Amino acid sequence: MSERNLIVSNLDACWSSIVEFLQGVDGSDWQTQSLCPEWTVKGVAAHLVSVEQVLSGWMPTTADTPPPFEKVADYFAAAMTMPEDELVAHMQATFDVRRQNLAETSDEDFALPSVTPVGPATYGRFMAVREFDFWMHERDCRTPLHAHTDNGGPPAEMALNEVHLSIGYIAGKKIGLGQGQSIHFDITGSVERDIYVQVDERATERDFIDQPTVTLHCDSMAFMNQACGRIDPEIPIEEGTISWSGDQELGAHAARNLRFTM
Repeated sequence: MSERNLIVSNLDACWSSIVEFLQGVDGSDWQTQSLCPEWTVKGVAAHLVSVEQVLSGWMPTTADTPPPFEKVADYFAAAMTMPEDELVAHMQATFDVRRQNLAETSDEDFALPSVTPVGPATYGRFMAVREFDFWMHERDCRTPLHAHTDNGGPPAEMALNEVHLSIGYIAGKKIGLGQGQSIHFDITGSVERDIYVQVDERATERDFIDQPTVTLHCDSMAFMNQACGRIDPEIPIEEGTISWSGDQELGAHAARNLRFTM
């Protein structure tokens, strides 16, 4: 499967999943505080659909021509005033427009230089970031409502990729590994991945490190929640979904300093 097709498939899965979930949310549950401190469940829904409205029909024409993000605030405000069943229908209609938009793209379109939320990249990377945003925000809503969630599969792998791409920054700047130190992120659970980082002047990912200074053992969802600043790190540490071996002081520090975004 091409990169374009994988991104389109995963976005489609995320759009379908969030609509299906929200169709089952009852009355007062819409006002439940999500794991994002700025938004309730309804606020998350309004945020997601308002950004997709802005992206509807847009393609980058130059590397520094952004979507009309100035419209997001009005779209968000309008979504927040909608009755919840109308909001879900609005989301479905908007996502259908986006599905049609993406169906009309090519591999070359996905390679176009583009402004993205993570800096200059490609339109494809922008869409991968959107997939990450949807995947994470759905769990921001499901978790406080105690809704069963499948945290594995290709959409989860792609969401984890967005964190993986920043792993040098996380290890070097957020954790603060010193010269000559190394870390193994032993990610297990719904998604399994081994990530190694060594500091030689700067923190750089390696294919493998035989004896890392510290190994951080993380359930994949616990890792994502920490990287995205969603849950107090003391909770997964107490639950045992994040633990460490090797340098104990560094491990304890690393487990509490994974956040690189919100």
